[in-house]
Amino acid sequence: MAAADDLQFEEFGDAATSLAANPDTTTVSIEDPGETPKHQPGTPRSSGREEDDELLGNDDSDKTEVFDRIKGSLLPIPGKNFVRLYIRSNPDLYGPFWICATLVFAIAISGNLSNFLIHLGEKTYHYVPEFRKVSIAATIIYAYAWLVPLALWGFLMWRNSKVMNIVSYSFLEILCVYGYSLFIYIPTAILWIIPQKAVRWILVMIALGISGSVLAMTFWPAVREDNRRIALATIVTIVLLHMLLSVGCLAYFFDAPEMDHLQTTTATPNQTVIAAKSS
Repeated sequence: MAAADDLQFEEFGDAATSLAANPDTTTVSIEDPGETPKHQPGTPRSSGREEDDELLGNDDSDKTEVFDRIKGSLLPIPGKNFVRLYIRSNPDLYGPFWICATLVFAIAISGNLSNFLIHLGEKTYHYVPEFRKVSIAATIIYAYAWLVPLALWGFLMWRNSKVMNIVSYSFLEILCVYGYSLFIYIPTAILWIIPQKAVRWILVMIALGISGSVLAMTFWPAVREDNRRIALATIVTIVLLHMLLSVGCLAYFFDAPEMDHLQTTTATPNQTVIAAKSS
């Protein structure tokens, strides 16, 4: 036992001597184990092509990180920071891009199917695919996923110049958080096919609660050292914009077809009456 203690003491002395001789030597700090990143940053890349592949997720290990981040966005942990746990070690564009693309087609296709199922069996109804919904959904989703993070990043940079203790996030980190927070809406949009408004609103509230909590718990540490009113107003604005996106998609892509059909069916009896009078 004494020999082991002497050996440990000698190793510690050698390490201290080496650190004194080389002050630039990298040391390892012990952080809070509760917020240890899921994936540690790898070795530096040597070429720009390899850096682009890492950013775009062209690697099996990067795809594993994407799946971990998706699971993290579906199961937010109270008190834990999504950026520190999943994003900061290796932010990517692969996951957010394909999540948004999948969500666009999920909303457009589910909206068309919902319209078809609602009026299935009605003699006066003729199904016409609405391909314009794909372009409309793409514009809405990608504009939200890129412009809102850009505005939030600019706001945080501005506040960071006013308050020195504010936690700073890069634009790519904010973009990743917003992209992954939208994943919950993919299964939600598919389930919106169910022609029951009560079920749809329950689903949208569940999705909004999960994704909104990811955003709130991520960005609260970035503004909590700021003025109390500004911090609360920032979080409320983030959640309200997220709510506007989800409720707007539900109202436009899934509830609007019923209103259009109602206008068509009410116009048909009027045309019948006019035709009868003319005859």
